[in-house]
Amino acid sequence: MRILILSEAFPPETKSASTLFFELAESLVKRGHEVSVITRMPRYNVADGTDLSGIPAREKLSGVEVRRLRTPPLARTIPLIRGFEHFILGWIFFWGGLFSGRPDIILVYSPPLPLGVTGFWLGKIKRAPVVVNIQDLYPQTVIDLGLLKNKLLIDVSRRMEKFIYRKSDAITVHSSGNQEYVRSHGASGNLVEVVHNWVDIDEIKPSPRDNDFSRKHGLKEKFVISFAGVMGFAQGLEVVVGAAEILKGEKNIQFVLVGDGVKKGELEALAREKKLENVLFVPTQPLKIYPQILHASDLCLVTLRKDLATPVVPGKMLSIMAAGKPVVASMPLQGDAPKILAEFNCGLAARPDDPADLAAVIRKLYNDSSLRETMGKNGRHGAETAFSRENCVTIYEKIFNDALSRRK
Repeated sequence: MRILILSEAFPPETKSASTLFFELAESLVKRGHEVSVITRMPRYNVADGTDLSGIPAREKLSGVEVRRLRTPPLARTIPLIRGFEHFILGWIFFWGGLFSGRPDIILVYSPPLPLGVTGFWLGKIKRAPVVVNIQDLYPQTVIDLGLLKNKLLIDVSRRMEKFIYRKSDAITVHSSGNQEYVRSHGASGNLVEVVHNWVDIDEIKPSPRDNDFSRKHGLKEKFVISFAGVMGFAQGLEVVVGAAEILKGEKNIQFVLVGDGVKKGELEALAREKKLENVLFVPTQPLKIYPQILHASDLCLVTLRKDLATPVVPGKMLSIMAAGKPVVASMPLQGDAPKILAEFNCGLAARPDDPADLAAVIRKLYNDSSLRETMGKNGRHGAETAFSRENCVTIYEKIFNDALSRRK
């Protein structure tokens, strides 16, 4: 079948959204489908040293036709302007999709929320079913984080959210908690399906700690606690800096924070203010280096702020599991991610925004190599049995075929 994907992020951006949908598109091509992607020119979360001026507007990646559209360079650090950019993005993607070929099915990655509306209208015009993949529950997420307070904008966003839930031919979410939320906010129950975010278990697997990344940054003799990903509002990485301050007496422990984001500058300033020599900031790395970061680590972090009440399973957690490393989570304990940690016994969760509790969890694992080894093996087993890429792609194919059948 001919599949059109709308996604704000795509390689060479390194965030989880771009990796996830590139891998999905690549796998669908390998199974005989024609896949085209409309995305924007990359600006954020690219590997340090990437020459953005040389990124082509059109190219073929692993058989996937990629079209990149130019969008206005607005300030991403101001939430209101970032929201305005999302509306502009939806309009630009609409025109890009309007003059593309007729697909059999349209798949939309959300957020940003307006892309769901774009998908609906393109589906109407192209007479194609629309499947929306909801990764983050907007606007609830930004309301919880205090980034959206204007009552009018909240009302507009809520109406848009319900419109998307009611008008989509199918909706996919990555956890049962997200499924319950979407159903309770207007989606037809039988059209909302859980497709876990996946990990490429052949690309990311247990490997020795000694590698180019660990040698370059002098980590070989250290007990490494890493975070690799977006340093934004939702992650609440101040808790990691706070835990590092508590543990600074443990001279062998080294925190390594890899990536970029709107909060990175503040985090670096906070670490300097506290004179923390046990916190190392590393720029965003190429995707091929990401497994080395995990391999070089003894513990790997996933974090979310306590006021983020919506259920979230960070994609990086599955990569950590696949690498055979214990997960240390700092996030709301009632969420879906801590449930996965408990189900597979592959990590420990600390209370969110609580540096002392995070430090206590780290210290427990630091002092128990047997527990670390057991949790690492359990995580790898969980990745292999429940979160493999091929299983999830098969589910997507079924969802596409079901949506097409309902249109006949």
